[in-house]
Amino acid sequence: MNKKRCSWVSEEEVYIRYHDDEWGVPTHDDRELFEMLVLESFQAGLSWITILKKRENFKRAFDDFDVEKVAGYGEDKINELRENKEIIRHKGKITSAITNAKVFIEIQEEFGSFDEYIWSFTDGNIIKAEYLTESDLSKAISKDLKKRGMKFVGPTIIYSYLESIGIIDNHEKECFKF
Repeated sequence: MNKKRCSWVSEEEVYIRYHDDEWGVPTHDDRELFEMLVLESFQAGLSWITILKKRENFKRAFDDFDVEKVAGYGEDKINELRENKEIIRHKGKITSAITNAKVFIEIQEEFGSFDEYIWSFTDGNIIKAEYLTESDLSKAISKDLKKRGMKFVGPTIIYSYLESIGIIDNHEKECFKF
């Protein structure tokens, strides 16, 4: 039996697995939360399928999204990443991943975990929403993250991030995950 999925899901296996197993599933693991933050920021201006197809390459390049390691990257690692044809080699996105890792750690120290911080915006609740590109919630989180020093975390990127980590559930009514 063919499952009815959200209309944005193509027939590509990587997209189907992402939709069925991850998208909109509440995430509370800080490593996974950092991974999705990095991937969403790299997606800016590109299609999500491009990022999904390169995801394993990103994992290898960014030390399995170990936030402490990424926060410690210096010029040699930046240059290595800029030469890595397996990932998106945008210097601004690479350096923002490092900056964002440092801020992520500061947030962990302040709140006990990034999970506590990000879910505090909804008091731990999942928001059922109609498909949008940004919301008051994503604007508020974006503003706070920018104030803390993060880059590539505009309201649209953060909205997509909130969908990816399950804070916003945007599965379409016809979708089997609705």
